[in-house]
Amino acid sequence: MSGFQVRGWCPDAWRPMAAGDGLLVRVKPRLARLTRSQVLGLCDAALTLGNGLIDLTSRGNLQIRGVTEARWLPLVERLIALDLVDADPAREKRRNLLVAPDWQAGDDTHRIAGDLLAALDTLPDLPGKMGVVVDAGPVPLLADAPGDFRIERGVEGPLLLRAAGRANGAPVAAGDAADALVRLAHWFIDTGGTAAGRMARHVAPLPDWASDRIAPAAPANPIAPGLHPLGASLGVPFGQVDARVLADACAAWAAGVRITPWRSLLVEGAGLREAAFITDPTDPLLRTDACVGAPACPQASVETRALARQLAPLVSGRLHVSGCAKGCALAQAADVVATGRDGRFDLAFDARAGASSTHAGLSPGALLTLFGTD
Repeated sequence: MSGFQVRGWCPDAWRPMAAGDGLLVRVKPRLARLTRSQVLGLCDAALTLGNGLIDLTSRGNLQIRGVTEARWLPLVERLIALDLVDADPAREKRRNLLVAPDWQAGDDTHRIAGDLLAALDTLPDLPGKMGVVVDAGPVPLLADAPGDFRIERGVEGPLLLRAAGRANGAPVAAGDAADALVRLAHWFIDTGGTAAGRMARHVAPLPDWASDRIAPAAPANPIAPGLHPLGASLGVPFGQVDARVLADACAAWAAGVRITPWRSLLVEGAGLREAAFITDPTDPLLRTDACVGAPACPQASVETRALARQLAPLVSGRLHVSGCAKGCALAQAADVVATGRDGRFDLAFDARAGASSTHAGLSPGALLTLFGTD
């Protein structure tokens, strides 16, 4: 896998990333939606050309795991045939678009996202981790989601174009929103933003037409597992699902599936009869973050998710079990964080992974004992 060891960028189908279990190949569904046939095709591809595991990411994308170098290009060809990957690598790279998953056909989110997809060729080449958020429903859902240029609802109802790192945004008309965002992306490049790498780190003053003068509307809570006007929201433990499980469930679904940035699937027209998924909004796994851990990640020295399942019911707040000090599963502080180090765990409270620990060098059993298990 020596050709795929680069870090500091987000992978996509044309530029996979190496992990301990093979290549990660990222799939960015258009408008965060897959048809039933696309889901089934994706699952078949993951089983035949990967290791059968599929991740849901915080950007509303999917990742097929365990792909060998020999199977990578055949997988990309399959994904192109499913219309899940663009045949042009440059266009695929630009398609870093996170969309509020509750869009309805013809609403502002749907139309603006469509306009942006149509305008991909006019976007400049942005740094690899930069992305766009379209959250133009009546109430914002993606306030905490990563994104450098955002279209969202203003406090009194207008649409806003907002740059990351700025509290407020500039009003835009729905029909002009995509063009204004492309214009702001070119301003970012023209004013030296590439050196900063992200919009929030770019200190150049915004142009007058994009100045931050209107506050965004107060956000709603993320879509929780349970019934939804579009169908049902199904939680995916730790954001990872076996392709066989997903394909079996999808066989009973009649319509499309939306990928959310909250480790869940919004299944159109479905009910709550899926035992393999989380349907209870109070399930402790919904407030538990755990990276893939060892052996799938070469940075990790510990297995993470079995321990997280045992700890989750014992922790009242946010739990983070990290395979190493990088803390890939959760960038923020958690109420309880267990960080892997040299095959054991360091335990800290109200902290990020790798922070100074209250208890160091704990075995999984010793850690569980601290929380009252026998």
